[in-house]
Amino acid sequence: MRHAVGFDIGTSGLKGVIVDESGRTVAAAAHPWSISSPRSGWFEQDPEIWWTTLVDVTRRLLSDAPRPDVIGLAGQMHGPVFLDADGLVLCPAILWNDQRTEAECAEIEMLTDGRVAEWTLNPPRTAFTSAKILWVRRHWPDVHTRTSAVLLPKDFVRFRMSGQHATEVTDASGTGLFDVRARNWSSPTLAALNIRPEWLPGVCESAEIAGHVDRSGAAATGFGPGTPIVAGASDQAAAAIGIGTVSSGRLSINIGTSGVVAARIDSAVADPQAIFHTFCHAVPDTWQLLAGVQSAGGSFQWYCDVVGVPETSAARQAGVDPFEAVCRAAEDAPPGAEGLVFLPYLTGERSPHNDPRARGCWLGLSRRHERRHLARAVVEGVCFALRDLVDVAIGLGCSAEEIRVAGGGARSALWLRVLADVLGRPVRPVSRSDASARGAAILAMQAVTGVSIASIAGTWAECGEDIVPEPSNVSLYDARYRIFRDLYPATQGLMHQLTTET
Repeated sequence: MRHAVGFDIGTSGLKGVIVDESGRTVAAAAHPWSISSPRSGWFEQDPEIWWTTLVDVTRRLLSDAPRPDVIGLAGQMHGPVFLDADGLVLCPAILWNDQRTEAECAEIEMLTDGRVAEWTLNPPRTAFTSAKILWVRRHWPDVHTRTSAVLLPKDFVRFRMSGQHATEVTDASGTGLFDVRARNWSSPTLAALNIRPEWLPGVCESAEIAGHVDRSGAAATGFGPGTPIVAGASDQAAAAIGIGTVSSGRLSINIGTSGVVAARIDSAVADPQAIFHTFCHAVPDTWQLLAGVQSAGGSFQWYCDVVGVPETSAARQAGVDPFEAVCRAAEDAPPGAEGLVFLPYLTGERSPHNDPRARGCWLGLSRRHERRHLARAVVEGVCFALRDLVDVAIGLGCSAEEIRVAGGGARSALWLRVLADVLGRPVRPVSRSDASARGAAILAMQAVTGVSIASIAGTWAECGEDIVPEPSNVSLYDARYRIFRDLYPATQGLMHQLTTET
């Protein structure tokens, strides 16, 4: 019986699973980490934390399971790791939700004469690696001068295990430097932006073997020397594999720190509104439409950390999950939160507005509102923002015969019920919260067994029963959604004035 390990190097922590050929999890471990925010709108992490945490998690996994035959990797997108000629990290990784590169996005359009979307299928975004490289060149010139390689988060971990530089098509798609049609780096984009091609790693398909554990990697982790490391996938592409959305007709919603709506497409076409990105799918010769709510679970986590402290503190003292405690309090508030609406733009917004200076708010506060109303409004606001994206996907011709939901939000009955009611469609929860790690393990298992990705994903996916919308709530949320949609254009100018002052 062969075993595969899958790792997810996420925004808020690392998850690892060892799985056998039947899809049974034989070991699982996780470890959280924090994000540094040195200035408003800036979000960074030390890449060395990813590596040291992976070493710790691996040791815990191997204490409960046999050594895996193959390693799969998934990770948060867009966060460049700048390495010098000796492979040493030069600066913190600038994360996907960082908003400092608005000026660089405009510069990219100028330097490419507006052709970057033609070359890469994706217009520049503050999340993308391309804008961050330009920002580092301007603001951290010493780092730029000393840079010898730029790797993405999961690929940095592979480098630490193997000494090899490699990436794959799904993560490369989110750099803003990749020809998504040709599934390789975009030479005209690199030339226009004056980015050295030798900085970028070779590109594989997701299930290809992209390296092997070397002696130092084996000594650190306990993996066997020579263990193959599959190229892997971005966290969102891996999650799509992990929850089985590998064929047309299914939409996936992944509610983690961000909230991502994705669908598989069979040709590389661009969204004319540029709301959805067109990225390569982990399944060869297919592509993925993908759009993200910048702060989905992140909004709820902020609420728990800042506003819901009485509930979370009491839950910890009682040995209860703080997340569930706040969800239970929110369930006591009626649908619609008695006239309260929340905009979840705490770290700007990516889709559909592409506005790094967007900000959050509650509208409709009165003396009758309590924390339970505030918490429910946060959940509803995130679900309204996700509906924005589902509606656009359907308008682009994506079928929503089935909507699968994964991530932390999928483990909450409240989140699932509100999402179904807001969408007016059934949603099917994936019963595991480690979809990206399992997706990485599926890609790894495919590499050593030759069984198709679709076949393994279809067998391994563990779904619950459909959550069916309540008709009376659907009509209430339809009306409230119209108010939600009007709020951003009504407040955009005021948001921008406030962010100019900070």
